[in-house]
Amino acid sequence: MSPARDAQLCAEAFGSPDDPAMLLIGGAAASMDYWEDEFCERLAAEGRFVIRYDFRDTGRSTSYPAGSPGYTGDDLVTDALAVLDGYGLPAAHLYGISMGGGIAQQLAVEQPARVLTLTLQSTSPAGPGGPDHADLPPPEPRITALFGSEAPAPDWSDREAAIAALIEGERPFDGTIPPDLEHVRAVVTRMYDRTTAVAASQTNHWILEGRELDRGRLAEITAPTLVLHGTADPMFPLPHGEALAREIPGARLVPLPGMGHQYPPRAVWDTVVAEVVAHTARA
Repeated sequence: MSPARDAQLCAEAFGSPDDPAMLLIGGAAASMDYWEDEFCERLAAEGRFVIRYDFRDTGRSTSYPAGSPGYTGDDLVTDALAVLDGYGLPAAHLYGISMGGGIAQQLAVEQPARVLTLTLQSTSPAGPGGPDHADLPPPEPRITALFGSEAPAPDWSDREAAIAALIEGERPFDGTIPPDLEHVRAVVTRMYDRTTAVAASQTNHWILEGRELDRGRLAEITAPTLVLHGTADPMFPLPHGEALAREIPGARLVPLPGMGHQYPPRAVWDTVVAEVVAHTARA
């Protein structure tokens, strides 16, 4: 556990602490379980000290009542630094997905000394430059419909019903790579069984308040940056990744064919691991 002022954050590391550190920052409402063991082990085998952690309200980290988070989006940003502090690390390579990519961007701008390199996946220019910005395509209609739905939430205390709902809730974010539903079920089940309050984990991140990073500040990022983006991302279509690569000085874009808005599916692991290892060898 890493202390973060008023919270305890559950974290886990892979590899040797003598190797360069890499902090994995996940997407909204997602515990560390979505950074799969084997994926982390592959990065560690390439000489990286890989750290994953549970956000507040996910996994074993501090939980709050559903609908009443006792923290803001800003706290999720500083929590990432608290995890590094817990391991005694002055800086690390940051790899953020979706919301985690926004957190990583903010840290790269505001705490540059703590960021060795930046890997941004399935994300967008942060804050006002996000999905509603006029020059970037909006989410696909299936995503808009999902977030606009008024369907009642499942009974999160009913384990089988909740797991089924979580699996079904991921499907709109898929790309064209066929999903391995048995594998998805295993990951979701592990997440459900580790999470203190699933109702809170599926509610609170979506209602947080916090500062927004002005898109123009991307030009201030000095950390070497790799942008990984699915060509079939329905949440942030590929032009979002292209914008990041264009607006962050020296950034490089690697499109991932067929990937949606998701943690890397196994079909792209070889590419992702090779790209991240090569990128993080730069610093």
